[in-house]
Amino acid sequence: MIVYPAEDVGMSSERLRRVNDYLDREVAENKLPGMIAIAQRRRIPIHHSLHGLMDIEAGRPMEADALFRIYSMTKPIVSLAVMMLHDEGRLQLHDPVAKYIPSIGKMKVFSHVTDRVPQFVGQDPAMTVFHLLTHMSGFSNGKDPFHPADQLYQQSGQALGFYRRDMPLEDLVAHFADLPLKFQPGSNWNYGVSTDVLGYLLQVIADMPLADFLKRKIFAPLGMADTDFHVPQEKVHRLARLYSSDAVYDPQLIPHEDAALGDVRQPTLCPSGSGGLVSTAADYLRFATMLINGGELDGARIVSPMTIKRMTANAVPRAYLPLKTGVERYGYGFGLGFRVMIDVGQANGYSSPGEYGWAGAASTYFVVDPRQELIILLLTQMWSHQPHPPRSIVPNLVYQAIDDLNDA
Repeated sequence: MIVYPAEDVGMSSERLRRVNDYLDREVAENKLPGMIAIAQRRRIPIHHSLHGLMDIEAGRPMEADALFRIYSMTKPIVSLAVMMLHDEGRLQLHDPVAKYIPSIGKMKVFSHVTDRVPQFVGQDPAMTVFHLLTHMSGFSNGKDPFHPADQLYQQSGQALGFYRRDMPLEDLVAHFADLPLKFQPGSNWNYGVSTDVLGYLLQVIADMPLADFLKRKIFAPLGMADTDFHVPQEKVHRLARLYSSDAVYDPQLIPHEDAALGDVRQPTLCPSGSGGLVSTAADYLRFATMLINGGELDGARIVSPMTIKRMTANAVPRAYLPLKTGVERYGYGFGLGFRVMIDVGQANGYSSPGEYGWAGAASTYFVVDPRQELIILLLTQMWSHQPHPPRSIVPNLVYQAIDDLNDA
């Protein structure tokens, strides 16, 4: 990637070097295996750095074309794909999900506990496509050990083996449909498996496998040749290894077969819309650039500017904020597949009204700031419990390098 002086787009090269200083220090202190960091302003790349190793055991340095499990950075892509169907008139946001997946309409909702026995009632209102896109569907993620719905999700997941790569996506959604919702659709916000259900809903409406739809409608037009739900044999050598740590240092290798959502070297019958994609820095930068351009890149129109505007408008009532996940919670609302900055005064750092993006479980992260014409992309493979991960610090180090602030 050709990188231009930051001064060409109203930024300071000297202050932008703080990104390198910080990430080199994180690697030297054994807090990160390795990372790629990219910043682009006004369509011009002004930072592209490689840090540390993509394979600690092999001593292999991070490489520009490394493949990363992007986990939940899959969600914006799948959400955009569903909105493509919306723009073709094939669905509406407030359509009941049961119109396309009947089993969803039969799901019960946790109500209360009587004599230590959880009580469940019918949906009121019925879950809609809008609820799935905004994570207000009531689906659980099984993370609350004290909530009856989460407990059932955990028990079922252990028994049935959610996200097995030999299990059709239809069967995964059927498993979810057998479980109760955590709350009535639209009555709260909870980060769960909604986008997995969206992926299957897309398959049903488009009459096409999710992976094929994404490849034909998004990846091929944008030239995202390395983004897919599995890594073919000829590309396996480019796959960055996945690490974890229970502390803030000492990355420990996670074997391929033990990674969340399975071994991405193997094909899958169960493409997870919530987190199954593998991608590269170059590919995801093209996706983010299409977003900031209002749905178009290099002559390929994916969606309309109105679609991007709708998806990046906050849809979550302020009573349900702050978001109950990650460093992104403060100042952010949530649109149709993206976190959305609505209150800069509450933010964890620097931002602008309307800035949006999302993160992945292995510490991947992206920022799209239309006001400052800025994209920030971070890719690593660290499943970590760091209290201040790079995704909460590097964006600040990029923003503080801006001299020519867009105030409009």
